[in-house]
Amino acid sequence: MSVCTALVVGFVAAINLAVPELAASSIAPTSSDLLWIVDAYVVIFACLVIPAGAAGDKLGRKGTLLTGLAIFAAGAIVSATAPNVAIMLIGRAVTGLGAACVLPNCVGILLHATAPERRSHALAIWAAASGIGGVVGNVGGGALLTAGSWRTLLVAVAVIAVGCLAWAARSAPRSPRHERTLDLPGTLLFVMAVVALLIGIIEGPEQGWGSTVVLTAFVAGVVLGVSWAVVELRVAHPMLDPRLFRSPGLSSAGLGMTVVFFGNFGLFYVNASLLQYGRGFSVLQTGLGIIPLTVPLLVGTRYVPALTRRIGAPATLAAAFLLGSAGLMWLSYASAMTYPVYAAALVVIGLGIMLAAPCLTAQIASALPVERAGIAGGLQSATRELGSALGVAVVGTILTAGFTRNLPAALREHSPVPRTVNDALTLAPSDHQAVTDAFVNGADTALRAAALVVLIAGGLVVIGSRRGRQKPLR
Repeated sequence: MSVCTALVVGFVAAINLAVPELAASSIAPTSSDLLWIVDAYVVIFACLVIPAGAAGDKLGRKGTLLTGLAIFAAGAIVSATAPNVAIMLIGRAVTGLGAACVLPNCVGILLHATAPERRSHALAIWAAASGIGGVVGNVGGGALLTAGSWRTLLVAVAVIAVGCLAWAARSAPRSPRHERTLDLPGTLLFVMAVVALLIGIIEGPEQGWGSTVVLTAFVAGVVLGVSWAVVELRVAHPMLDPRLFRSPGLSSAGLGMTVVFFGNFGLFYVNASLLQYGRGFSVLQTGLGIIPLTVPLLVGTRYVPALTRRIGAPATLAAAFLLGSAGLMWLSYASAMTYPVYAAALVVIGLGIMLAAPCLTAQIASALPVERAGIAGGLQSATRELGSALGVAVVGTILTAGFTRNLPAALREHSPVPRTVNDALTLAPSDHQAVTDAFVNGADTALRAAALVVLIAGGLVVIGSRRGRQKPLR
């Protein structure tokens, strides 16, 4: 289950490394096309992950997981063989559908396969795998892109998915199905609300946060979200009962997971370019450069459940968010320092993720009865994907604003003002150092903003955790 989890989470990070090669490929994507090649997977993944968890509870988690892995592999092959952007986007959307079926049902299978006294340990390992997945995507993606092309990367992902399917078919136990009717109206409204919200978040940096497209998307998201809540309150078996969020523990844990992945994927977005432009790293070196972040996850995760029992969830989360914020702030000042100093900041961020992810995962899982394990997994996965999308959008917006503000005067006066390093160097190749410095300054500003968000939002999570009830909601 941990390998399946790392695969679908890591694929988000891996495809980002392929963007420069995709831009110059025979499918000839525009800048908007490139954005949606990356985000089509995330949008479908995020909006279907809770419905897919509910489907697993109803139809069987193992069968839904295996189906998801098969769909995931098929989508990756479609993308790998795509002759144009349209087919590529179809493949990415299909892969997102497969990922949505995989992730929540990994949690459901784990909860049913593990004795109650060992569940916190199993969930801690799974949480570490989901955190490591992004780094695995960076390292594995960098290695595959160095050895081959973006098509090689996609074929390799499909092969790994087939291997996971065979392994899960042999090893994963079946869990009982639950005779609950599928809530189709609630599911449809939920999906539409999440899609509208993510379109607003993703298009914000490109279209402008006050643009008609973005404002319309956010308004539609709110209206659809309210409609979803009204419908769910009236049906006998809602997909996700809004009353669950009356629990301060559950709502704060969902916010906490969003904050952790906001910082995590905001970091991934900045780090890939910062290492390449600021330090001159290759794609493979960039993938390897993030490895220090995984050291705490690999070494310390198994001790987190015992630590949480000893000092309590609020204290554990307070330490986690303080470390995460401090690490991001440290990183913003280490971009011009030697790599060991930079790597030390990544270790501090990894310590924050190591403490937060298992604690929050256990809080969400304990807030729902075990027969709703698929929904619990879906809720965790949805908050992760929302946080990831927000992290990339917000950090990317601040980075771009800082970059354009620090460009040489001649480039700032150009119409339109270049928004990427590549665009700026195309216009003024002789200003390479000044353009690179502008990017580093923008990245540092973005990291400081992310550190502030993690600190403030993390404080709200700790307050909610203190108020949270311990018993599962039914």
